[in-house]
Amino acid sequence: MFREKTRRIYVGAVAIGGGAPISIQTMANVPTPDITGVLRQIDRAAELGCDIFRVAVPDQEAASALHTLCAKSRLPLVADIHFDYRLALASIEAGISALRINPGNIGSKEHIRAVVEAAKPRRIPIRIGVNGGSLEKSLLEKYGTATPEALVESALTHVALLERLDYREIKISVKASDIPRTLAAYRLLASRVSYPLHLGVTEAGTARRGTVVSCIALSKLLEEGIGDTLRISLTAPIEEEIRVGIELLRACGLRQPGAWITSCPTCGRTQVDIMNTVEYVSDALETFYRKHPNAQRLHVAVMGCVVNGPGEARMADLALCGGKNCFALFRKGAHIATLPVNEAITTLLKLVAELA
Repeated sequence: MFREKTRRIYVGAVAIGGGAPISIQTMANVPTPDITGVLRQIDRAAELGCDIFRVAVPDQEAASALHTLCAKSRLPLVADIHFDYRLALASIEAGISALRINPGNIGSKEHIRAVVEAAKPRRIPIRIGVNGGSLEKSLLEKYGTATPEALVESALTHVALLERLDYREIKISVKASDIPRTLAAYRLLASRVSYPLHLGVTEAGTARRGTVVSCIALSKLLEEGIGDTLRISLTAPIEEEIRVGIELLRACGLRQPGAWITSCPTCGRTQVDIMNTVEYVSDALETFYRKHPNAQRLHVAVMGCVVNGPGEARMADLALCGGKNCFALFRKGAHIATLPVNEAITTLLKLVAELA
């Protein structure tokens, strides 16, 4: 797929732009001073295939927690800063890998200069994060509302400020909460700059609505070669943001294939918990293939009953076919055992490791 050629920057060891693989981000939804809780979410995000992790830094207590988080995190951390530039300075001192600042509320040019001077020796990327809900008052007065042109003008104004300070470790986002403005803003921005772009629909909504809206908007941009990193913003657990982001990139041919799983939607004949079984098997296979990227992608079927189960089992490398609190296990179409649920799942995963 065609990709716009953008400048390359690094968030920790993760390359962004310049043809690098599109990275996936998420953000902690527990307070940053809850170090145990944040590290637990970081570990879970890393297991699911997330590349970059962001944390809110609303006060000095949160900034102080970054010293421990940066030292222990499995993923590069981005500090999300609003209102107080001194928190950006404290985050840099703590060892953060990147900053996100909002032009609409970060303060004066002198404050930006202080942040740049601290970031420059470490080449810490700064994301200019423009949101429709927090645009500068002057631009709202000029345009009447947060139009795509207003979003882009805000971003370009602050790009120019960083450039005047001889700083180009920049990435940009111009997020709106609807599809038309998001598309128009990113298309306009992509025509004006060569910096890497962080894609997203801000405040996209619940897992269902947010997934649909985000995938429609971002898939169009990705198909046009626009975008270098992304976050799927959902009112949902961070695991859902990561899973949706990964599947979106795979659907666009921009991320390595993962587990190949056929599963049924379940019905009144089902006598085993298919939904949780499929989720568990899917996560386990994703982890396996990240650890063994060259392993063969096996076709695994997880079916609920005898109507379609045996037929799907014949077409899969490995299959589970549900019975009453048990699964029939198939290998290359041949029935090899009928086992209790947990034992069947464990055996399936062992066979994946052997065959792949």
